[in-house]
Amino acid sequence: MASENHRDTIFLTKQETERIRNTVTNRETKCMKLVGHGREQRDLKAAIAQATSACLIADMGGAWDSGVTHAKIQGGTLPAVAVGRPYPPCIASFRDLEPMKLADLRMDTHHHGRRLTVKRSSPVVSLAAVSWAMVLDDRGDDIERLEVCLHNSRHGEDVLESSSVFVIKEPYFTLTDQGEPTIRVDHPSDLIVSTTSLTLNNEANDYAEDAAEAEKIARRCKEEGNAALQRKNLPLAHAKYTQGLKVARQCVVSVTNSDLVRDIFRNRARVNLLLNQLDEAKADAKASIIGRGDQRSKDLDSKAYFRAGCAAYNIGEYREAKALFEEQQKLTPDDGTSANLRKIEMRLREQEIGTYNLTKIRAGLSRDCPRVNVASFTSNTMVKDSPGRGRGLFLIHDIPAGGLIMCEKAFCVVWGHESEALTAIAYDIRDDRIRVSPVGLHISTVQKLLSNPSQIKRVMDLFSDYQGDGKNAFGTEDGPVVDTFQIHDIISRNAFSPGSQFGEEAAEKASTGLWTCAAYINHSCIANARRNISIFISYDFSNDYDARQTALMTTWGFECDCALCVAEQADGPALRKRRWELAREADWFVERESWVNAKRLTIAKAQRLARDLDDAYDGTRYKNVSRLATQRIREWLTRASPR
Repeated sequence: MASENHRDTIFLTKQETERIRNTVTNRETKCMKLVGHGREQRDLKAAIAQATSACLIADMGGAWDSGVTHAKIQGGTLPAVAVGRPYPPCIASFRDLEPMKLADLRMDTHHHGRRLTVKRSSPVVSLAAVSWAMVLDDRGDDIERLEVCLHNSRHGEDVLESSSVFVIKEPYFTLTDQGEPTIRVDHPSDLIVSTTSLTLNNEANDYAEDAAEAEKIARRCKEEGNAALQRKNLPLAHAKYTQGLKVARQCVVSVTNSDLVRDIFRNRARVNLLLNQLDEAKADAKASIIGRGDQRSKDLDSKAYFRAGCAAYNIGEYREAKALFEEQQKLTPDDGTSANLRKIEMRLREQEIGTYNLTKIRAGLSRDCPRVNVASFTSNTMVKDSPGRGRGLFLIHDIPAGGLIMCEKAFCVVWGHESEALTAIAYDIRDDRIRVSPVGLHISTVQKLLSNPSQIKRVMDLFSDYQGDGKNAFGTEDGPVVDTFQIHDIISRNAFSPGSQFGEEAAEKASTGLWTCAAYINHSCIANARRNISIFISYDFSNDYDARQTALMTTWGFECDCALCVAEQADGPALRKRRWELAREADWFVERESWVNAKRLTIAKAQRLARDLDDAYDGTRYKNVSRLATQRIREWLTRASPR
């Protein structure tokens, strides 16, 4: 076991592990006993005072008694989350759900087919893994606790701070880890945030009784959206433009109204680009195209094609981006579009033939700009069934020695130095295991999918222990739907650490990323790359069989039965221990002795270590099987004795 002083290791004492386990299991027991019980009404003044006090404590850095369990680690605490009681997100639209009151809530119950409208009535307690506040029902005489778990921010703002009126779809009423009743929201799509002054019970057709009034309201919404954009309040600008579109599109169709709708679409496309909501940005920009021959219309359409092209480029749809920028160039030939087209040609070469200037790419990366601007090259591979291993990634043709198999840009990556990085301790009820969980990557992946629903299926197709409800509903008229429990399991089984690239980092804020093509590469302790067989990489590079098997089971949920593991298992504990001790001695030698200008005596010692390690392998069992423990010392000898 790693010591407490290792910065890349999170150390939990046995007592702390048991405390977390007991907290979760005690909550589960209480919830099971209370299923279906009626809700007890809170004292309004006391509830608001409780939230106000907790908000002050949180602002001063104290969050221990705020309804969230924390794990004590070396140097501080980490949030601890329970995994294992997943429930699907609501896939019904707001208008199809029946209204309910706070008084109708039942304990540890998902209120299917219902919706609850509430108004925030207290300060928001904002913590790393949860935000909560007290909310009133629409009568204003009943109050309850509302919490948003993990996905408590959107576009850099706490969701409970962003408005005062909310609708919870199919609310889940349960207990916190400390036994306090709460309305808990785990799926962001289950919470509708009202960012306008209009009440959520009004429909677009209620905005105005005639077309003239509707057009007047739509223009005011456009102006308010423009003002919000100028103040860089992007969520409010988006909400105002969206409200204006709903009103304007109910007007009697006229040239004036059509131009108003296009203007709002064009403006919202800009906001969507800034919010990285690329699907909607592209659709809005296309919807704003006028198509008339006068110069003003051409200039506006040039702007629309540019915005649509930028959205397509950032999604990775390079051929469509090329077509859109070419249309822009036809309308305004002298606006510098050729530079964008040259950039797209580079992406297409990368995507189609794997041509990369890796030195230039690496030189362009920095702590402030850590993400690559390249296309993925995956055309040498295909995904298909891999016997005994689910789906796997296969080569589809011969590749010369040293050739590029694939190069994939991360779907989502969070670097340890970024504010989004967050590690938590996850206790999984399903297998009674405690794991380190990269919840920062989990949160960022969900946010990206909510912003770009065209990418949801790509991620949801990856392996996860929890398969969701099987309905594959990725959106309603209220917006995109993402099952956060399924994303948690996908991240747990498919994400990797890219390592520290931009300075020292600790395990509490580790760099992690998700590659949706590379995720199909199955594990083997012996890597390969031969035609028409599954590509394997090693998920764990330890040469210690027992440590490797433990890590694979704990993190990835399987026991490896590759040729190396079968051979090492047959060795028995005594031989494995002797080989591990020799490998440690060889590793110490490699770290201590430089191969540059190594003396004959030093080389002879390295040769002796290599021979001793070889002797610790059975010649028959390890015929044509990699001997991991010898690799570092053999590499040292190759460099020290190039002849």
